[in-house]
Amino acid sequence: MEASGKTSISGDLLAWYDANARALPWRKLPGEGRQEPYRVWLSEVMLQQTTVAAVGPYYAKFLDRWPSVTDLAAADDAEVMAAWAGLGYYARARNLLACARAVAASGGRFPESEADLKALPGLGDYTAAAVAAIAFDQPAAVVDANVERVVSRLFAIADPLPGARKAIRARAREITPESRPGDFAQAMMDLGATVCTVRAPRCLLCPLRAGCRAGKQGDAERYPVKAPKKAKPQRKGHAFWIERDGAVWLVRRPGKGMLGGMRALPDDGWSARSDGSGKPPLAGDWHAAGSVRHGFTHFDLDLAVLAVEGENPPVGEGEWWPVERLDDAGLPTLFAKAARRVLA
Repeated sequence: MEASGKTSISGDLLAWYDANARALPWRKLPGEGRQEPYRVWLSEVMLQQTTVAAVGPYYAKFLDRWPSVTDLAAADDAEVMAAWAGLGYYARARNLLACARAVAASGGRFPESEADLKALPGLGDYTAAAVAAIAFDQPAAVVDANVERVVSRLFAIADPLPGARKAIRARAREITPESRPGDFAQAMMDLGATVCTVRAPRCLLCPLRAGCRAGKQGDAERYPVKAPKKAKPQRKGHAFWIERDGAVWLVRRPGKGMLGGMRALPDDGWSARSDGSGKPPLAGDWHAAGSVRHGFTHFDLDLAVLAVEGENPPVGEGEWWPVERLDDAGLPTLFAKAARRVLA
């Protein structure tokens, strides 16, 4: 792309952003100065595959409890996992702790370059670029789902995802300016979220409409082109509600793997690859207590809940948790849904 085209895109978009930037809890608006790296990193990790509306309360809670990266690094794993409960994709919480501890061990300061940021635990291409651009004003190309959509339409990139991502990233790098790259990245995100939307994009309001190839074709919704979705496997499993004297038996899931490190109801070993055994963890007069359905990234799960009143817990580590305080246990969404079904 010629320099004039790059300058026109960035100039038009930044002028639009100066007038239309969304006020978000983790953002400084244009002219308010550079943003604090810890807050940028925390918000970007939380926002991966999650909506802005869902992240807001979690972000505020984390900042209140752990106002700096060194505070988070010193936090108990279980407390962080419990605070994350309900936000989903729990590997992010484990990576959050690992990264915070790596930064704290290096003096409590995030590195400024995209390459050095990417070397931290849990920081992939997107998060490293976002922190570099937004917190340190480095000319890094930040490509999330919103930016992916804007760029694919702007250049009418017709190859289907995920194969098209290499071309999309290359185009994003071409149009990222040396001046105000952080604002440019956030402007691209805002444009995708509010104007260049998945359905019914508001092309007449778009500051880039004059050079948008998909807009000129009159077929913006076609982009980005997506490959046909594969059907997700349907798995079946059981969770077990063991109650005694107003308390329920909770276990801690293994540190690695699905919902790793989270408190949960005991289950029968279901996984993404296989159904559960259906076998309760102890003998007793079990009865059906309902079922819930939950969608994971790679499979859907039908989880039947069996309940029993028992004097003794199953063999293994766990804890009796007061039913009246179950909301404080930090159960992941699947098991919180199962608990609500039992209590209903």
